Amino acid sequence: MDTNTTSYTPLPGDPFLSGPPETPRRPLKVFAVIFASVIFLMSLVALIINQGPPQQDGHHHEKQSASTASSETTSFSRLPRGIAQGVSAKSNPSFSDEASYNWTNAMLSWQRTAFHFQPERNWMNDPDGPMFYKGWYHLFYQYNPDSALWGNITWGHAVSTDLIHWLYLPLAMVPDRWFDANGVWTGSATILPDGQIAMLYTGSTNESVQVQNLAYPANLSDPLLLDWVKYSGNPVLTPPSGIGSTDFRDPTTAWIGIDGLWRTTIGSKVNKTGISLVYTTTNFIDYELLDGVLHAVPGTGMWECVDFYPVSINGSTGLETSVNGPGVKHVLKASLDDTKMDHYAIGTYFVENNTWIPDDPKIDVGIGLKYDYGRYYASKTFYDQNKERRILLGWINETDTETDDLEKGWSSLQTIPRTVLFDNATGTNLLQWPVEEIEDLRLNSTEFSDVLVEAGTVVPLDIGTATQLDIFVDFEIEVLEAESVNGSVGCGDGATDRSTLGPFGILVLADETLSELTPVYFRVSNSTDGDITTHFCADETRSSKAPEVYKTVYGDQVPVLDGETYSARVLVDHSIVESFAQGGRTVISSRIYPTEAIYGAARLFLFNNATGVNVKATLKIWQLNSAFIHPFPLDQI
Repeated sequence: MDTNTTSYTPLPGDPFLSGPPETPRRPLKVFAVIFASVIFLMSLVALIINQGPPQQDGHHHEKQSASTASSETTSFSRLPRGIAQGVSAKSNPSFSDEASYNWTNAMLSWQRTAFHFQPERNWMNDPDGPMFYKGWYHLFYQYNPDSALWGNITWGHAVSTDLIHWLYLPLAMVPDRWFDANGVWTGSATILPDGQIAMLYTGSTNESVQVQNLAYPANLSDPLLLDWVKYSGNPVLTPPSGIGSTDFRDPTTAWIGIDGLWRTTIGSKVNKTGISLVYTTTNFIDYELLDGVLHAVPGTGMWECVDFYPVSINGSTGLETSVNGPGVKHVLKASLDDTKMDHYAIGTYFVENNTWIPDDPKIDVGIGLKYDYGRYYASKTFYDQNKERRILLGWINETDTETDDLEKGWSSLQTIPRTVLFDNATGTNLLQWPVEEIEDLRLNSTEFSDVLVEAGTVVPLDIGTATQLDIFVDFEIEVLEAESVNGSVGCGDGATDRSTLGPFGILVLADETLSELTPVYFRVSNSTDGDITTHFCADETRSSKAPEVYKTVYGDQVPVLDGETYSARVLVDHSIVESFAQGGRTVISSRIYPTEAIYGAARLFLFNNATGVNVKATLKIWQLNSAFIHPFPLDQI
């Protein structure tokens, strides 16, 4: 099946006003059962394939010619892709002049992940309109069907029964109308009480003006939601007075107030102040802009991909987007165009005047907490009514060059979906954790108890191949000398920057000689007044010998409460490493492109580079299978 063709066909009329027409489609329950039953067998085969380097002649992607790569990267060194079109940068211009490493087909093939979602080929960015509908999780995503570089943005579409194994479907929407001629950009789905689905999305018009459009399924009885109708009266919203024509994008999932009106918020800016505008509607066609803004933070610049949702301060389940009242806080998140980071804050939503106030103004949106302190952007949540949880999806782009991406034929991936809960132990942050379904990929496990890692040492862990792992590790420290004030602050200059109480952690994707390695570590610091702070960090600076790859040190402070060990969970999947500290209080995603530590040469180590403590480590490590991610067999339904 060619998933690069769209099933979208313009339909006459506007059935959304009275409800989309329903035409029967053969039920998919039988196929879903068959699909679930074959996943394990098929993914075993995939795991075997992924355990060794491919034959050079059997490289799985289609190479583009050198002339094509050259022509497509001509503008790379002048201006990042996307800037001129009114969106955030979609390339890394600062590294365009670096000589490309002499990548082999085996190296590039290894970079392809085994259990993270990514298209079969080409470019992908923001997740769009995620939802659970009639037994299937739906993921739409920004996609270029023609190239591994950003541009010609359409909506790709995939479905899953468990958020891990995915089936590609035909394109959902393409830029074929004047109101989205320059791109079908980010949008969100709202499932209405009567079962209808309103998909609001940003279109870049034929004159590059950002407008909001409505689309809806042509057939609500179709669990796959294959066909979509664009409302003929689009756009339903245009930039209001005082808002720039390229500063008005990314509508959220709508929520309904006590007055019966639906509300959605859209990101923008006024000068250097990031803002979120609020509109009300009764039918998702006619809107009223409310006075004021939901929230504004000076100095934070353009807010993209705004998200707004409730969390329970005492519960262990997610909340539907319209929930409010006692025991509920609201999360406001914005992707900052200026920093290319996803910032969030927790606060209170006042429905009376449609404003939101942060609990702590010192950690307001854009100046405090981040979803992820690594390579991560344009995230979106949805309420999973199937399991009563809120799910977070995020885009992780590449940190190599466009030339490298053209060579391998693809670019970017989505994180493992994460659950989101309020951390009632600290009362100040969220907890993010990989969805429980990832555990179905676990194969054999290895456990280590109380492994002593003395100051200044590295300890190898004999687990075999270390490219697809789920690692749980707990550290306890034993102070060797009188406490002193550390010279290093935060993550320091990386894992080689020694101090009294750190760093200590694990080395992932390391080769046997440690010529390539990626430390994921804790650094504990004390001060003259006795305060102790802990930072959780990932150091990419020695992760690859390739000169053109962007490498840095990521991290930030993580709360460690009395009685807690220093604990982390790390998912390793070839070129992506997702690290979660203290139950998900601080999260870091890293893109890693080793040249030596690949396939069977990848190893796992413990390390302790502190000068004043020994550490004891207890670990449980699972090898992970590959996910089943393939085209949907539409000819079988």
